[in-house]
Amino acid sequence: MRKSNIFPRHTNYELPISAYGEGCYIFDINGKKYLDGSCGAAVSCLGHSDSSIKQAIIKQTEKLAFAHTSFFTSEPAEELANTLSLNSPKGLNKVYFVSSGSEAVEASLKLAKQYFNEIGKPQKHKVISRRQSYHGNTLGALAAGGNVWRRSFFEDLLIDTSLISPCYQYRHQSPDESSIDYGLRVANELEKEIIKLGPENVMAFIAETVVGATAGALTPVEGYFKRIREICDQYGVLLILDEVMCGMGRTGSLFACDDEKIVPDIITIAKGLGAGYQPIGAMLCQDFIYDAIANGTGFFQHGHTYLGHPVACAGSLAVINKLINEKFPNQVKEKGEILQQKLEKILGQHEFIGDIRGRGLFRGIEIVKDRASKNPFDKNLNIAGKIKKEALDNGLICYPMQGTVDGFLGDHILIAPPFIINNSEIDELCEKLKKTIDTVCY
Repeated sequence: MRKSNIFPRHTNYELPISAYGEGCYIFDINGKKYLDGSCGAAVSCLGHSDSSIKQAIIKQTEKLAFAHTSFFTSEPAEELANTLSLNSPKGLNKVYFVSSGSEAVEASLKLAKQYFNEIGKPQKHKVISRRQSYHGNTLGALAAGGNVWRRSFFEDLLIDTSLISPCYQYRHQSPDESSIDYGLRVANELEKEIIKLGPENVMAFIAETVVGATAGALTPVEGYFKRIREICDQYGVLLILDEVMCGMGRTGSLFACDDEKIVPDIITIAKGLGAGYQPIGAMLCQDFIYDAIANGTGFFQHGHTYLGHPVACAGSLAVINKLINEKFPNQVKEKGEILQQKLEKILGQHEFIGDIRGRGLFRGIEIVKDRASKNPFDKNLNIAGKIKKEALDNGLICYPMQGTVDGFLGDHILIAPPFIINNSEIDELCEKLKKTIDTVCY
């Protein structure tokens, strides 16, 4: 084993060293080629070698690398904010730039709390979230999520968050109810929880529009978020949608909530916002939230050194302009259907595949021990971990995860390839995935 001074994510597993990227592939220092079937963690949406984005970053670096936002704004930050505002759901006109998805969620929670302080309702502070959700790894974001494994080490450091059921049709819809009835049933859990906690105490409900890492591309049923929006409006609760993973074209719309025909009060984005070329995230909020602060104390009690970084904003602006001008969300819808069809053809009748779900180029494959009962594999078998390693050996990067069912049991694979993927690469992805699953599960 080579000597390294890096503190890695896992201390007992030696990773290959990446050397360069080209299109949908990453190459290691030995020349081995890996198809990036998950964009890392749904990040590299435009692949690994886009010259226009690299040139935008170089140009801005030569012009101005950094200016602290307590002294200056910058041209790329202003232009990026304008572009996002023009293309965001109605009313989400104020943009707060950060450096990651976790930071965006932290900022959204702080903003929600300060908003209620500003309008004279400081008692509103409680957050409601969903089981099997993931909102980030900083303490506030971790507390807001329902990822049992990630939370378990730090429970005594986390604020108390109420959790309701996810919209998890494959496992929780009863045989005697329609998908719409199911969606209304689980959405109405939010109303019950608000009443239980007291509407005067509840600050926000936070949810991933399409669930990512923790449960594998859980897509809401029709009417679910419409009912969620109604409940939040009725009880004066802010609706925060987390689109860190599912936003920026990943599901076939620039903002995933566009397909739900609702508008949140706050939305968080990252990952595809910078496509991996620079670390960047953002929080967008409704005008009424911004106005409460602007007409009150006049400042948001929050901040980071690198927020609104000019080089990150320049790179992101090039990404967003490309996504919009070249109509990538439409391409994602089309390619997503092709991917779904090929996954169903090659894995749909596989004895260890329970569900293939998702939207756009954001697909989840749930692995089960038995299709009829939907029983998962024993947790100690570490199916997800074995799939990750075997896939890498096969030259495929995918995103497996344990705990799909309840935080402890269940395994899934998240597939989120670059938007530039072509049909032959989709075939390659599916074939390598089947080979991997066959090797690990049989």
